[in-house]
Amino acid sequence: MIETLRTYAENGRDVALEWITSPAAYAQFGLLIAAYLLAVVMNAWLQPRLSRLLTPAEPDEGIFAKTRRFVLIFLPLLLPLLAYALTAAGEQITRSLFGSGAVIAFGKRLFIFLAVRRAVLQIVTDPFLRMLGRYIAIPLAALYVLGLMTPLAGFLEETRISFGNISFSLLAIFRAAIAGSVLFWLGRWSSDTGTSYIRAQDTIRPPTRELAAKAFEMAVFATVGLLLLNIMGLNLSALAIFGGAIGVGLGFGLQKIASNFISGIILLLEGQATVGDYVELDGGESGTIIKLGARATILETFDGKWIVVPNEDFITSRIINWSDAGSGNRYEVDFSVSYDTDINKVPDIISTAVSKHPAVLQVPEGPDCELSGFGDSGVDFTVEFWVEGIDDGKNRYTSEVRFLIWNALKDAGIEIPFPQREIRYREGHGPT
Repeated sequence: MIETLRTYAENGRDVALEWITSPAAYAQFGLLIAAYLLAVVMNAWLQPRLSRLLTPAEPDEGIFAKTRRFVLIFLPLLLPLLAYALTAAGEQITRSLFGSGAVIAFGKRLFIFLAVRRAVLQIVTDPFLRMLGRYIAIPLAALYVLGLMTPLAGFLEETRISFGNISFSLLAIFRAAIAGSVLFWLGRWSSDTGTSYIRAQDTIRPPTRELAAKAFEMAVFATVGLLLLNIMGLNLSALAIFGGAIGVGLGFGLQKIASNFISGIILLLEGQATVGDYVELDGGESGTIIKLGARATILETFDGKWIVVPNEDFITSRIINWSDAGSGNRYEVDFSVSYDTDINKVPDIISTAVSKHPAVLQVPEGPDCELSGFGDSGVDFTVEFWVEGIDDGKNRYTSEVRFLIWNALKDAGIEIPFPQREIRYREGHGPT
């Protein structure tokens, strides 16, 4: 390695001495500087005009507006690309006049380096891609400027690592690491974008949307995996036996995961529970489904807690879906009135009062007040009513209906009884 570095250093010294002592090199330096200055002038004239042309009206969110905003992001690359184009034209002139263009070629590579650096520092906003740019793209561009990319690639290709019958070169591992990072980031971005678009299609049933989103996500990452294997140059037939052994191990060791995965697919196909449904588990827990995962379903309770429920539980145990077959639900409120009340008036008073609540429905049935019993302290009634939604969280239907009942009885002069006990005294025997 030391000898190789010494050789490169000596070659660099010889090239520098040749450029210093060559009139053609000075001419190329002059042409290189002139090309850069011309690029600066052209950039100063073009960039504001292109910016005005590509900037859409602020409310516009159409596909063309989004495309123009995307292209606008790359305007910082205009200067180095103009310099590269002018330098490439100058290279043809110098090679025709002097038969040499080494300095111009070096300048072209330098402008490529500046373009990569500007893209990483000014255009890329994703933290992961910016990290790859800082520690991989910019150093590789610097090696390209110095002309060391080809020797480095040859060295990495000759250095190999073997695992049994499978052999990898360092170049293949390095290439797979970079490609794998970019591919999986691209796969995650594509998956998030695609699933968001699928879930936004209101014309498709929610279970079908979830199934399509999961199928799209799995297809994306399966494609990414196959592309990565192809980039690494792996012989898939050599991995068949190894993959079979892993498959047997997974079959025995990951039965629960496989069961939950299949249960999740069944849930999506049958549509018995989907995102947005309010469900009550067999163990008493309840919440709104906010995510259907490959392994588990996540419920969010009204107090903000998340409950992770294996998909298999939705298939093998009893689940109450309060949102299934529509979001209407019926609730009951119990109350009592004094025995001195004309109870024949109570049903009409209460039904009319409860009907005033904006969330109470008249279909499938309006509020219904029924006599439910004769208690120790008063006459017991029950009012039944239908609402769209669940009586909890932000929707406190039962509490609001109780307020309506209280106010209606007070306005009608009807007493709400409290527990009473009658004590009788018998002469000579004390209280009874």
